[in-house]
This record gives sequence, C-alpha cells and structure tokens, in this order.
Amino acid sequence: MQVFETILVLLLGAAVVSSFAKRVNIPYPVLLAVGGALLACLPNAPKLDFPPDLVLVLFVAPVLMDAAFDTSLRDLRAMWLPVLSLVLAAVVLTTVAVAFAARWLFPDMPWAAAVALGALLAPPDAVAATTILRKLPVPLRMRMVLEGESLLNDASALLIYKVAVGAVVAGEFHAADAVPMFVLVVFGSAIFGLALTWPISRIMRHFEEAPSAVIFQFGLTFGIWLLSERLRLSPIVAVVTFALAMSRLSTRPMQTHIRTSSFPIWETATVVLNVLAFTLVGLQLGPILEKSSAGERLHSLGLALVILAVVIAVRLGWVFVHHLLVRLNAMRSERDGRKPGAPATLKGAVVIGWSGMRGIVTLAAAMALPAGFPYRDFIQLTAFVVVLGTLVIQGLTLRPLLKLVRLPSDGIVQRELQLARTTAIRAAMDALPADDTPTSRRLRDELAAALEHLESGAAPGARADNVLRRCLVAQSRHAVQDLRLSGAIGDDAYRQVEAELDWVELSAGEPE
Repeated sequence: MQVFETILVLLLGAAVVSSFAKRVNIPYPVLLAVGGALLACLPNAPKLDFPPDLVLVLFVAPVLMDAAFDTSLRDLRAMWLPVLSLVLAAVVLTTVAVAFAARWLFPDMPWAAAVALGALLAPPDAVAATTILRKLPVPLRMRMVLEGESLLNDASALLIYKVAVGAVVAGEFHAADAVPMFVLVVFGSAIFGLALTWPISRIMRHFEEAPSAVIFQFGLTFGIWLLSERLRLSPIVAVVTFALAMSRLSTRPMQTHIRTSSFPIWETATVVLNVLAFTLVGLQLGPILEKSSAGERLHSLGLALVILAVVIAVRLGWVFVHHLLVRLNAMRSERDGRKPGAPATLKGAVVIGWSGMRGIVTLAAAMALPAGFPYRDFIQLTAFVVVLGTLVIQGLTLRPLLKLVRLPSDGIVQRELQLARTTAIRAAMDALPADDTPTSRRLRDELAAALEHLESGAAPGARADNVLRRCLVAQSRHAVQDLRLSGAIGDDAYRQVEAELDWVELSAGEPE
C-alpha cells in the first residue's frame, strides 16, 4: 500500500510540476529529475526500488515502440550517415574516452569495469531526446538525426556494456570477441522484429473493441522485449524494427475507431511512464549517497564531474569532426562535378552536439551491476551525476541555444502537409458522382472552397465555414447541456451526441 501511495503522490506532484514547466518553457524531464533529487535529500524520503531489468522493460519499451512507430522511415534513410556516425562512432569514442579517464582517475580499476562505465554513459536516452526535442523548434532533418540516434544507440552501448560486465565476471576481456557477437545480435534482432510484423498485423485486424486492442498492443510491446532477452537478442533493435515495419504497412492493421481510441491512450501512458522515469532518476540520489561518508561523497562527486565533462566534450568533438568530414566531401564532390548532398551547417552541428541528454537507460544499467563489481558505488554515483548533469545543463540550455543560432525553418512538414491535404480533397472531388443532385452539388462546392483556401496558403482552421462551424458547435453544446440538466435526456444520449460534436469541432481545425 505504501508503494501505491508513493506512486500516487509522485504522479500528482509530477503533473503539477509538468504544468509549471510548460508555463515557464522548461522541459519537464529536467524539473522532474531535479525535483526527485531534492525529494531524495529530505528526511524519510520515499523509496521506489524497481529491479533494473523491470526499469528497462517498463519505462523504455513502450516509449521506444511509440517513438519508432511515429518515426519517418523515409527521413531516417535519408539521414542514415549522420545517424550511423552517432550510433556507432560516438558511442565507441565515448566508451573509450570514459574508460581511459576512469583508469587515469583510478589506476587500479580493471579495464573491463572502465569499459562498462563508458558504455553505460555513452548513449543519449530515447525518452529524454524525444520528450525534449518534440517541444522545441528543431528542423525536421536534424530532429530525425537525433531521434534516429536515440532509437538505436542504446543497442550498441548496451551490447558493449554486457560484454564488459561478462568479462569482469569471467576475469578476462577481449575486445575483438565483441565485434562478431555485436553484428550477429543486431542483424538477428532486426530479422526477429521484421518476422513478427506479418502475423501480428493479421491478428490486430480482428480486434473489434479498443480496450482489448490496447491491452494487446501493450502486452505485445513487453512480450517482444522479454522474448528478445530470452533469445539473447537486442530488445531495443527488435522493438524499433517491429514498430518501423508496422507503421509502413500499406493496409492499416487497425480499424479506424480503434486507431482513434488507442493513440490517445498510448500518448497518456507514455507521459505517465516518462513522469515516473524522470522522477525515479532523481530519487536514486538518496540510496547512492547513503553508501558513503560526507568526505567520500565530495571526493567522488568531483571525480564524477570530471567524467561528465569528458562525456559532453567527446560528443561535441566527434560531431564537429563529422561536420568537417561532410564539408570536405561536399567540396570534393563539387570539384569532381558531382552533385553534393544537403549542406551541413556549423549551427546544426552545435545543436546536435549539445543534444546529448542521458536518462533512465544509463541509470538502470548502473543499478544492474552485480554485487561486488569493481568500483560499483562510484559507477552508480557517476551515472546519476551524468544523467542529472546532462538533463540540467543541456536540457535547460537547448532552447536558448536554438534561439541563439537561429536555425532556419526547413518548412518540409508544412509543404508536405499542404500536398497531402490538397491531394486528399482532389481525390474526393474526383470520386463524387457526376450527377447534378443537390447533395453532389453541395459537397462539390464545399470541397472546392476548401481546396481554394488551401491553395491560398491559409490554414484550414481559418476558413470562414470552419470558423462558423466552431461557433455553431459551441451553441449546440450549450443546448444539449441544457437538455441534460433539465432531465430531458440521460447521460447515454448526452455522451454520444457530445462525441459527435467533438468530431465536428475537430474537423473544423484549430483556431488561428
């Protein structure tokens, strides 16, 4: 009962904090993590002891599934080179740099333990990246790079982490042995995720009720993760591959009423999980600090800050090197008469280099270290410092940085949205019967007016008929509400009409 009460209080407090964060334009993960850390320092602070394996499957799997399903595979393919450079090169360089820094600070630390520390600190977190970046005015291509990185880099880092931890347990470490296993696991996990797409899509088409469909979707998400672990595959790669493939099916695997009901449920569930995850990050400060004296804490904290600086510097350094290589390749293409790719800008490199927030995956990996692991307490403290440090330092300054560099808006989504809307309206007009009945004339006139409005560049919600429709819906709501209050209709009829009016209002678009 105490755990339930604690979670309830945390959710209510986090909802208030998140609302405040939106008002002051601060990413809510930052305030939640700081709030959790402050709460952990209070006497009799609440404790939530989740097993590390449960933390990963509970907090990471649904968020990855949701983020991957919404990711554009076309844009991801277009930006494959910068994504791959961050997923592989940046992770490996961070792992190596942190390992050398740890060995410099602690010469007696085993190399395998130092590599494990570097690997668990290497990947920026998918939850932090998607939560913070989607609230900021980031150009589409840059957002695709950062979200693509956040979807895949956990896999490469956790594979290195598992090899290093296994080497500590076994007593020997051979880096060359990890490469074949890495390739095998990645490809095996991708094939596993793709293989599930066809049968699952067939099953999902048979659901008639949204609650059953949503339960199946969440159970499937956790099931893919757990089964991948049992098969010694990468659950991250399997979940991401499955979600990307499902989102690309030409025939939708869900009926319309199920899709419109399940998407808001997923959005709410992922927000709840994000709230608990980032609060949990802050609450881990208490158990970590209890393991050492005041003097040891200050000394370890200073060394952890050194590692934090290394983590931030290595990412920035690699992004600038990659930017330089891309520019040199573009200049070489121009000299050879070949068409260069999309121009890379130094401003974009600065933003990508600064978008390296760590999160729940790093902390869960640190908590999962076996008892007796060399320098386990320092590794856990460092993980907390790096997670909280990157969230606060980079998360708080990302919006001011975007305003400072003034990245030009690419307008890709707006142009493609315009194309999709006009194409849909023209297709509807072509499908209208050729007869001259009043119904056909009315619909044809309405679609023609909508098309003319779109081609003028104005937003659909600003159309005169949509403005009027929203006003009429408001009056209709008041009239139906009066019927309900007077007892002329019951709640069953009221709720059904309310839902119908909701769809009419949504079809009118948002007011400008």
